[in-house]
Amino acid sequence: MTQNQRPKVPRRALDGVLLLDKPVGLSSNDALIRAKRLYLAKKAGHTGTLDPLASGLLPLCFGEATKFSQDLLEADKTYEATMRLGIRTTTGDAEGEAIETRDVTCDQAAVEQALVQFRGEIVQVPPMYSALKHEGKALYEYARAGVEIERKSRRVTIHAIAIVGMHAGTVTLDVRCTKGTYIRTLAEDIGAKLGIGASLAALRRTGSGGLTLDGAVTLAQIEALPDEERAALLTSPDRLLAEAPELRLDAADATRFLSGLRRRVSAPDAERVRVYGPEARAFLGSAHITSGELIADRLLTPPEVQALLSA
Repeated sequence: MTQNQRPKVPRRALDGVLLLDKPVGLSSNDALIRAKRLYLAKKAGHTGTLDPLASGLLPLCFGEATKFSQDLLEADKTYEATMRLGIRTTTGDAEGEAIETRDVTCDQAAVEQALVQFRGEIVQVPPMYSALKHEGKALYEYARAGVEIERKSRRVTIHAIAIVGMHAGTVTLDVRCTKGTYIRTLAEDIGAKLGIGASLAALRRTGSGGLTLDGAVTLAQIEALPDEERAALLTSPDRLLAEAPELRLDAADATRFLSGLRRRVSAPDAERVRVYGPEARAFLGSAHITSGELIADRLLTPPEVQALLSA
């Protein structure tokens, strides 16, 4: 080993979910790298990007939990979004330069009336400042070069949108929406509806699927803990499937399920269920039920479940 080489730090096989409260200014991938380093984890992934401008809930998956990250990628999201009225920017948010400024002439009643048009299924045109690809390059690369690319509109659903507060030319909204919704575009479209323009001033994700900020921790809080206490912050992978119904199997059926065999069950059809063994046995994985038949989707195989297989 040369002088400049450092000894390789051994990585751990950790399984679980960390509810991270990501700070503003850090990308989702950078947050993941820092958390993975803190835990010395062998395998880790996140459950959907959160823009550097945004703070809030970023569930991170370690080890076996990464098998279920797709479920949360597809889940609805909840945000606290603050938009600045009367100011349009090049990027649609606070990072861009102002391109138009107008007097704020509307009151809360006018904003409430405008929001009516944005409940339910709506059509959005993705912003140029986004990570969507065109001919292998992200749209924001074209935008920075001053090139406008035609984008296809997409349908998203705003399940709920309500005013949390309004003062000094800003409006804070609570928004629950389907995946793929651009909150910057939503703010711009609301501003256009009001006739004065608007841009996104701040964004905080408060929920993803059945997960919320309740129990979430910051990177600083993790760093402040002794190494042996950090693992206690991880929760079971089944937290990622919190909105799916639960199904328990006896020991024999649990073993067959883990072997990938289909089982007849007396339960209603479902696109996704959380499957558990008897009594206090571990979470086994996810499945779907079709015509009374339980069909495995993703199986969990940490040591304790492997023991069940060989029992």
